[in-house]
Amino acid sequence: MIDATSASFRRHLADPERFTLTFELVPSRGGRSKEHRRTLELAARLAADGRIRAVSITENAGGHPALSPEVLGIEIKAMGLEVISHFSCKDKNRNQMESMLFGWDRAGLTSLLVISGDYPQPGFMGKPKPVFDIDSVQALALINEMNNGAITGPDGRAMTVPPTSFFKAVAVSPFKTLRPELDLQYAKLRRKALAGADFIITQLGFDARKYHEVLLFVRESGLGLPILGNVFIPNLTVMKMMYRGEIPGCVIPEPLHRRLLAEAENAADKGKAARLDRGAKLLAVLQGMGFAGAHIGGPGLTYEDIDFLLNRAADYAADWRELLADLCWWPEDGPWLFHRDEGSGLNLPSPTAPPPAAPRPPLSYRFADLVHRHFFSEQGRFFAPTRAFCLALERRGYARLLGLFEHFSKYLLFHCRNCGDCRLADLGYICPQARCAKYLLNGPCGGSRDGWCEVFPGSRRCLYVLMYERLRAAGVSDPLPLLTAPPRDWRRDNTSSWLNFFHDHGPL
Repeated sequence: MIDATSASFRRHLADPERFTLTFELVPSRGGRSKEHRRTLELAARLAADGRIRAVSITENAGGHPALSPEVLGIEIKAMGLEVISHFSCKDKNRNQMESMLFGWDRAGLTSLLVISGDYPQPGFMGKPKPVFDIDSVQALALINEMNNGAITGPDGRAMTVPPTSFFKAVAVSPFKTLRPELDLQYAKLRRKALAGADFIITQLGFDARKYHEVLLFVRESGLGLPILGNVFIPNLTVMKMMYRGEIPGCVIPEPLHRRLLAEAENAADKGKAARLDRGAKLLAVLQGMGFAGAHIGGPGLTYEDIDFLLNRAADYAADWRELLADLCWWPEDGPWLFHRDEGSGLNLPSPTAPPPAAPRPPLSYRFADLVHRHFFSEQGRFFAPTRAFCLALERRGYARLLGLFEHFSKYLLFHCRNCGDCRLADLGYICPQARCAKYLLNGPCGGSRDGWCEVFPGSRRCLYVLMYERLRAAGVSDPLPLLTAPPRDWRRDNTSSWLNFFHDHGPL
């Protein structure tokens, strides 16, 4: 059942005549700290103010342990302020997710931001094991089924559960430095929408035209989802970390970096007023462009800072187009999804062409694809005899020998982890269990930068960037189609994926 606070937030966000404001809170490491008391005091003032309609609460932000979002959320919910709890995939498996979600639904914490999550950082006695049992698209599908009161079981049949009432946000980042990363962000957003997303919150950024790109994509794609643009006010420490690439997915372009440093050097407040003013301009521009609202955040912001930001944005609102020139920081030669409108400085609804593909995919791809098409595609010339041969070996007691041969050959070619649930053919013949730190099956996370994996920057390229390049070179125009990949079935771990595949295709 949806309570009055949640219902009011949903109505406000759905009303095209209203501009919905949310604010991000980061719980402290511990529930009895001064930081926790200050966070509650800020939330109480925001609730009394009334202009902020909801606060979002992070879950182990940056991969570091902190107070669970539902604990802080229950206290803030009691103040009459809606709570958007971050729900990440990094620390829990699908059963634990379901269990937590039933509890959150009962507590009235029904607004979620569903994300893959930051990679876990070292904690008690070392580095924890990253879970990532299911990804954000699959988590959305789970929550959507819970809302409908029927969850798909291991045999494909529906299991009846008490319906929940979650309202699900998802993230997208237009602030990518390579065209493959940009295209894949939008392709994954399509999958999220299909899996049941209700609204969108963008990654933080500072360029007005890039924000307009998201808005235009959603309109042109017919997704029909409300969007909150991210207005982030960095302090100098966070700004420098973003510039150096130390916060996944967050980019400070070189011209903006120089401006922020100059403002800090020439003002007694280290440039804070200038940063707040720039945030107010972006807030006014987002409202003028037609965003459903804005998601405000930044380290150490006080109620007075937020009040200044909102009042200044209201002053700017009528002349928002004149502010665009002050909010152009993304390189013009960077990747853009749409052509520039020279008149307005924003975008035209005419897509730019993707970069030219390589003339040929690598030899490893061509070899693997040849084998797959002939031996493992139902239309392949040797599919039927290969299937009959493998299943005959199994009947004669040679399943383990076949599995060892499969694992050895795949290990040499793909660094196979012997998951028994192979997805090589869907991902350009790159193993997600071996090459993706988060084991993602439905598109990249938002943390890659310049094509490098968030977890291994400079040493391991993002699996999905490699996949994009391979498939484009092979003539595949849509490297990430709408079809959602199901989660890995752990019953198949250390078994033959060949036998599992042939069994999935029915009896002989």
